Amino acid sequence: MFETLEIVHAGKVATLWMNRPEVFNAFNERLIAELADACRMLDSDPRVRVVVLAGRGTHFSAGADLNWMRRAATASEADNLTDAHRFAAMLRTLSELSKPTIARIQGAALGGGTGLAAACDMVVASSDAVFSTSEVRFGIIPAVISPYVLRAVGPRHALRYFQTAERISAERAMAIGLVSEVTQPEGLDTGVAALVEQLLMGAPSAQKAAKDLIAAIQGQPINDATVDETARRIARQRATPEGRDGIAAFLDKRPPAWRSD
Repeated sequence: MFETLEIVHAGKVATLWMNRPEVFNAFNERLIAELADACRMLDSDPRVRVVVLAGRGTHFSAGADLNWMRRAATASEADNLTDAHRFAAMLRTLSELSKPTIARIQGAALGGGTGLAAACDMVVASSDAVFSTSEVRFGIIPAVISPYVLRAVGPRHALRYFQTAERISAERAMAIGLVSEVTQPEGLDTGVAALVEQLLMGAPSAQKAAKDLIAAIQGQPINDATVDETARRIARQRATPEGRDGIAAFLDKRPPAWRSD
């Protein structure tokens, strides 16, 4: 179905493998289009509870494909805008997935690879992983990935790394908020599995509502409107079948329905 991707299902988890190891899973037009299509497909699949984004080979993603960069360097501003819109739309589709997303990072996650990691809800990185917003060293800027990297690390760290393009170690990436967990290379899949296990204990519609809550409340002042919005959201969630069953299951000391599906 895909030329640049492979999707592996294991129970309620779908792992979306970027499968261009010969170029370290670098982006080109095809990979961008197929990532967007795959995300939409998995989002609509009721069998999938968690999506893991990963890269085949020794590196997660080295950023832009060299041939793609060559084409961009000689393209018109209008063509570059169309190209950038496609990349931006793919990142937004990944970021707004209604299901929890985990980036599984080994080796390099550079430029757009850092953007992919930041667009996921959580990142589990091998201790050998390295990140960089490297664009300024090519005379460009990390514009399309910036909303997701800023959300992860905040403006202060972005001011440094967007300008220096320094390599960021896995431990440093965790310290600044880009990475959730760091494991030894041989423990990367175990680390991802442990996080998946925790996610599968939660209610799927509540997890989607939690993502929506963050998007709605982030950056808002604590005022009457925000207080009212949060009250309405919890009241609405309590009245859902999941909300009613979850509370009843806790009181009855039994597993909720979504744990036994």
